[in-house]
Amino acid sequence: MPDADRPKQPATGLASRPRGGNSHQVKTSSAAPERLRRPSWAGRNYTLLTASAVVTNLGSQGALIAAAFAVLDQGGDGGDVGLVAAARTLPLVLFLLIGGAVADRLPRHRVMVAANALNCVSQAAFAFLVISGEPQLWQMMLLTALGGTGQAFFNPAAEGMLFSSVSGSQAGRAFAMFRLAMHGAGLGGAALGGAMVALVGPGWVLAVDAAAFAVAGALRVFLDVSHIPPRAPGGGLLADLREGWQEVVGRPWLWSIVAQFSVVVAVVGAAEAVYGPLVARDSLGGPGPWGLALAAFGAGTVGGALLMMRWKPRRLLLAGSLCVFPLALPSAALAVPLPVGPLCAVMFVTGASIEVFGVSWMTALHQEIPEDKLSRVSAYDWFGSIAMVPLATALAGPAESAFGRTASLWGCAVLVVVVTAAVLCVPDVRRLTRRTREVAQGVPRSEPARSEV
Repeated sequence: MPDADRPKQPATGLASRPRGGNSHQVKTSSAAPERLRRPSWAGRNYTLLTASAVVTNLGSQGALIAAAFAVLDQGGDGGDVGLVAAARTLPLVLFLLIGGAVADRLPRHRVMVAANALNCVSQAAFAFLVISGEPQLWQMMLLTALGGTGQAFFNPAAEGMLFSSVSGSQAGRAFAMFRLAMHGAGLGGAALGGAMVALVGPGWVLAVDAAAFAVAGALRVFLDVSHIPPRAPGGGLLADLREGWQEVVGRPWLWSIVAQFSVVVAVVGAAEAVYGPLVARDSLGGPGPWGLALAAFGAGTVGGALLMMRWKPRRLLLAGSLCVFPLALPSAALAVPLPVGPLCAVMFVTGASIEVFGVSWMTALHQEIPEDKLSRVSAYDWFGSIAMVPLATALAGPAESAFGRTASLWGCAVLVVVVTAAVLCVPDVRRLTRRTREVAQGVPRSEPARSEV
């Protein structure tokens, strides 16, 4: 890192010893066919985490559709749907940092199970209200807010648990496989959820989501945290948050990319959530073509994850950041606007590109961040990514009125390009290098990342 005089965090030995449930390769009979063998990096914890993530994504993607239709079925309008969505986002923003500190203080699997229990109860209550009567808007907002609170505690714990469950040499492949499973489940869940809403109504889809949280929580009970050293007694919650913040601001590649994505996620989210449906209505023929474009994006994420199962870029963040530039393409395509076919191609390329970044980013965090700070750093990362989304979506309408839709969409595209070009000016973003060998205990974590520059 540029501040070479700053004391380095010594390696904790996590890079040189197996992590999570991966300390033993799955034992099979010598006569067993090779195809029955699991990869050495797919240990018990990794397998449980992936299976439970698939279950929750199958349920949650359908539940997002069901919640919107539950509001509309009660006579609500688009504004009411937005209020329910905001009710989920607000506690997610408010409690993320606290969730990260809690996940680094308590056993992460217990935090995950408790969060799953809260999500299960809130979705079950939501489903009961929708099925049995006429839920009020305030009730739906309250229950959705409880779900957002659960996610605020779950996300940092889950990411920290995933990072501690794979070995350094195969981290990229493991993260790519995990994301592939999640995206595949998300695509299937959205399609299944939409069909179920039409056939049986939104209440039963919400009930299925509650059951999915119960199943996933039961799987996560069996996660093994014995490999994670007990944390030494320290200060209180504020001290934990301050320590996590110091970990972020002490690494230029980390805080610069978090800052970059606070802008990228906000403007891309505004373009796709606000302007995309409007362009589809006025120029593409309605919601069907826009749904097809979003499906192409989802297919692209699957393709990108498959690519990252095999490709291991040496300069992790350089490769990942270059693949952020295509995130400007959907806004530009909507500004033109492109016909449905080319728009779907743009969305597919964008989905694949963001997966290259996502896997590279996860691998860099896994490689560089000490195990006992993973959840707090993850919380700051999540917070940076979503904090500006409500503001951007709220300003999308006024921006369209002031500058016009086309100019606003071009502005979104330009912002993505500008902040991505800016982050490439940070030397550590260009130089951080994938480790190709295990790091001996006691060697500073940041040194091997630059040894091949």
